[in-house]
Amino acid sequence: MGRKWNNIKEKKASKDANTSRIYAKFGVEIYVAARRGEPNPESNQALKFVLERAKTYNVPRHIIDRAIEKAKGGSEESYSELRYEGFGPNGSMVIVDALTNNVNRTASDVRAAFGKNGGNMGVSGSVAYMFDETAVIGLEGKTADEVLELLMEADVDVRDILEEEDSVIVYAEPDQFHAVQEAFTNAGIKEFTVAELTMLAQNEVTLPEDAQAKFEKMIDVLEELEDVQQVYHNVDLGE
Repeated sequence: MGRKWNNIKEKKASKDANTSRIYAKFGVEIYVAARRGEPNPESNQALKFVLERAKTYNVPRHIIDRAIEKAKGGSEESYSELRYEGFGPNGSMVIVDALTNNVNRTASDVRAAFGKNGGNMGVSGSVAYMFDETAVIGLEGKTADEVLELLMEADVDVRDILEEEDSVIVYAEPDQFHAVQEAFTNAGIKEFTVAELTMLAQNEVTLPEDAQAKFEKMIDVLEELEDVQQVYHNVDLGE
């Protein structure tokens, strides 16, 4: 199941660093989470989760504070959560999650990103059944055996524990995310290299070189869209 999550995260953060695009997307996600519940992470699990993710991407404090203050201020700006599914070159599969205040704009932009780069949109459910929603939490300073022992002592079940680069990555059911994190926190672990709820492909595919180049361009275009929060796919990019 190894997906080299730290490398993927660092590549994405590096790509977005100059434009602060990733920070802007987190700003929207934090605002939405804070507005839908209490603007306090201690009483709002959705907000707490987003803030944990933001920490792993080094989102500046002022971005976080501004989004929460905007929610506290009673802003009437509203966002819809959307999921698009589609296919890339050679039958590759893609899931796109978006937060938008203009559904028509987002649908048009996502459709164009697929169509202009060798892909096409699918209907709801055409792709998602080939992916599993998964909690992914990574930390440094422990071995896989030590992490397993820690989780067993806390009576927390997980799918898998792997050593990737300098981190140990834990894969768990989505509803176990907070239990895993709490087990680590109770053991004195406060920093995480990865803290995500993601969609993992059940089977990865490898594309021919020309198709992979086209596929990567399509993914880049999708990720650069203002309203797109996450893009998942089943292609092994060799990272």
